[in-house]
Amino acid sequence: MAILPKTNELGFFEIRLESIGGLGANLAGKMLAEAGVVGSGFNGVSFSSYGSEKKGSPVKAHIRFCGLDVNIRDTTPVERPHIVGIFHENLSKTVNVISGIYEDSMVLVNSAKSPEVLKDKLNMLGGTLAVVDATGIALDENNRVNMAMLGALFRLCDFLDAEHMKGIIRKSLEKKYPQAVEPALRTFDRGYNEVRSQSFGLPDGAAMPLPTRWDIPALGWVTQPMGGMITNPGNSILKDLSISRQGMMPHFDDEKCIHCAACDTACPDFCFVWEEQPDKKGRPQMFLQGIDYQYCKGCLKCVVACPTEALVSERETDGYGDAKRVPHRFILAD
Repeated sequence: MAILPKTNELGFFEIRLESIGGLGANLAGKMLAEAGVVGSGFNGVSFSSYGSEKKGSPVKAHIRFCGLDVNIRDTTPVERPHIVGIFHENLSKTVNVISGIYEDSMVLVNSAKSPEVLKDKLNMLGGTLAVVDATGIALDENNRVNMAMLGALFRLCDFLDAEHMKGIIRKSLEKKYPQAVEPALRTFDRGYNEVRSQSFGLPDGAAMPLPTRWDIPALGWVTQPMGGMITNPGNSILKDLSISRQGMMPHFDDEKCIHCAACDTACPDFCFVWEEQPDKKGRPQMFLQGIDYQYCKGCLKCVVACPTEALVSERETDGYGDAKRVPHRFILAD
């Protein structure tokens, strides 16, 4: 049996996966735990926590490993992880994905950005930041993000046997999806080989923040406002749906657009911004100005509906590539 590199006071090496529904973090956690138990001889457990079971909603997977001399009686969420795997970098906008990490914890992020840029984006004080472009690898290999993330996680967890993991991938896919076995193995290998990491020391006099409980509301019986008033009502204006995108998004070419509104009719989230302008004969007409990507979850229904290819599906990049982003204009009454 391999030796765990570190454990907490209960004897556990703990991993937490931060993801959204649809990226396969739940399955990745189960396969990771199976590889540790069956392939490396540890005691282990894996379970997930999530709200509504729909694509784009936050998901957490929790994995614990320990020696055979330790019994696992703790099935609470992992609050002090030794490794965090973040399946979508934009989760940091709405979720404290690095909550509870130690100063020597490893944080793996699915991103094409450099570790230095991500450190500032995550507000990470210290630790090791690993980066792998899992989305790009999955798109290249026509496979799933979770296979690339698993490959990178096995590179970080050098006490686990990567070859045994490949056997688990074959066993999981070959009966029902035999055509997916080789792409999954290629994706796993690329995640393993293409991950890069950088360590950051804790600044002098600084201390790592204590973990924050994600499942406890900010308002309780002591802190709630008078009369139980709802201070943060649900509304679409404050929502950022960018965490729901999985690598592809619509790009807008206004020179090809005939302003037929087929895209606006197909869009479930009202992402398109229109403005009334006179046409060539001076008559008022609505003209499409662009897309507000805050509300775009990358469903690409607009691309299918567009009759002139003014909307095409392209890889999401920083700054939205060549797409024209136009924010909504909200008119407030006097």
